[in-house]
Amino acid sequence: MMQGNTRVLITGANGLLGSHTIDAIRHQCHVEAVVRQLPKLISRDVSYHLIDFSKNWKVADLPKSVDIIIHLAQSEHFREFPEQAMDVFQVNIESTARLLDYAFKSGAKKFIYASSGGVYGNGPIAFHENSSIVSHQKLGHYLGSKVCGEVLVQSYASIFDVIILRPFFMYGANQRRTMLIPRLVDCVVEGRPIILQGKDGIRINPVHVRDVVDVIKFCLTSSGSLTLNVAGPSILSIKEISEIIANIVNKKPHYYITNEIKNDLIGDNELMLSILDKELILLNEGILELIY
Repeated sequence: MMQGNTRVLITGANGLLGSHTIDAIRHQCHVEAVVRQLPKLISRDVSYHLIDFSKNWKVADLPKSVDIIIHLAQSEHFREFPEQAMDVFQVNIESTARLLDYAFKSGAKKFIYASSGGVYGNGPIAFHENSSIVSHQKLGHYLGSKVCGEVLVQSYASIFDVIILRPFFMYGANQRRTMLIPRLVDCVVEGRPIILQGKDGIRINPVHVRDVVDVIKFCLTSSGSLTLNVAGPSILSIKEISEIIANIVNKKPHYYITNEIKNDLIGDNELMLSILDKELILLNEGILELIY
């Protein structure tokens, strides 16, 4: 169990995972939240640090000492390559390198890094933590930046514990509507066509943000370094997910089927389940938070 004086620094604290993590741990430790702008609701239990990782920020703006760093920040412009390539580099790679150096100099004992299940690419079977990541030529700029971040983090494993989390299609309340699951909800509700690659689209196992938070809470008190897939309980095609949404909102989904066939992107969550020892949130339950 964490001590109340444990100092935990969270980057990307206003994001989906960051905000839910803060709500879950702010009464158990001292939270230092790194944000680009203050949230609408300020918590008196949290110390805020206004830092934009895409700019020339100063380590001096961070606390002098910290026990644990949870690095969740990522560039908002990950889809805008090559126009915003430098923003992705500064936020996803340069800031990771500087935070690792800060972790060493500030006496941190643990560094938790949010990567992505997308680093495996696509394949016909579920990816486990020892699966090879996709070749660098096919990664793309954003996922390439995540792999670079993983390499940087792993290089510090002899100095402090490093934990790499690879979430698979995380979703939850207050998520940006441009992300996959809320986007599917809006397409069904608004009658816009859903693009399927092949008859039913790819299969995925999306994970609810509260389950990801439970993984982080475990990691805060665990010992040793770890790489962990963070994936949901149900393997569903894009069409099956759309039909679940349609049944809830009582609307008929519309599809546009392309000839391009892609393999699935499924995370093996056996290790995650052994760690959490709990039932994961099913999509037909968790998705209700995204439906108005």
